[in-house]
Amino acid sequence: TAANYPADTATYVTQGRFYVVNAQDQVLALSQKCPHLGCRVPFCESSGRFECACHGSVFDIGGEWIKGPAPRGMDSYAVTEQDGVLSADTSTIVAGPDRGAAVYFTEPKGPSCLEKG
Repeated sequence: TAANYPADTATYVTQGRFYVVNAQDQVLALSQKCPHLGCRVPFCESSGRFECACHGSVFDIGGEWIKGPAPRGMDSYAVTEQDGVLSADTSTIVAGPDRGAAVYFTEPKGPSCLEKG
């Protein structure tokens, strides 16, 4: 259920290979693949952002592009809720938001995982 995903969190779903995020009280299912070259993008707990270690692309909690070579934000899957149960349709990819989208943007919570050396 949506209540299982507190605000500003990202939970990896192994079976679907995606993240369930709660961005400003909206539950999203984000693809694990970076739209740049397909690397798996981990969520950095300290910064509260998705940070791709392959080439340095960074995305906010809603998967929106912040910096790096990615051509757009993180792709997603449609999420539906029926009788309190969330489902993500992984059969159809929804292209990530264009660069410059800032619906979910917030300042980083702390240090970047990419810059920890």
